[in-house]
Amino acid sequence: MLEAYRQHVAERAAEGIPPKPLTPEWTADLVELLKNPPAGEEDFLLDLIANRVPPGVDEAAYVKAGFLSAVAKGEITCPLIDRPAAVTLLGNMHGGYNVETLVQLLDDADLANSAAEQLKSTILVFDAFHDVAEKADAGNAQAKAVLQSWADAEWFTRQDAVPESIKAIVFKVTGETNTDDLSPAPDAWSRPDIPLHALAAYKMTRDGLTPDEPGKIGPMK
Repeated sequence: MLEAYRQHVAERAAEGIPPKPLTPEWTADLVELLKNPPAGEEDFLLDLIANRVPPGVDEAAYVKAGFLSAVAKGEITCPLIDRPAAVTLLGNMHGGYNVETLVQLLDDADLANSAAEQLKSTILVFDAFHDVAEKADAGNAQAKAVLQSWADAEWFTRQDAVPESIKAIVFKVTGETNTDDLSPAPDAWSRPDIPLHALAAYKMTRDGLTPDEPGKIGPMK
């Protein structure tokens, strides 16, 4: 899996675009490697599980959440990820398949505080809100803290302040432009892959605009 992924990274880099997120199949392979990590690959494996699996309710996220939930609950062990680290990684998924486990861990004597901290910054909880409220009504102090944090909008107020100024580059195009210039119909097949599809923007030569590769890659430089 690691060799195939590194080859994929190299191929994408040659096109000047980032690699795709891990697929469910790659994520499942990654989980097995994390259980028995090859020597020298530890940091790379941790980076992949932390940063290269889509958050939310993607199929790969389901695999990731299942693995981290098992670690956090003590059902399995991982030499690279202990229970508190698993809770943190679950929190970084921002909602979806991670929520059920984080709510359950509000009753865990060792991890309740950590689970609460992760839930405070997670608002995509859907009906799990009622589970947290039920625990709070039953006297769970961490559940009460989560509800208060949501009420105080700490998920927003804890974010970095908006900068006083933002510098940007304006792309000026001669004449009119439309969506087909930015997202050409012949390249519709690549629309789900945003970095790849973006290469086709303004790929056709026109007045005042010179593509990097006419008909293939727009003016990216």
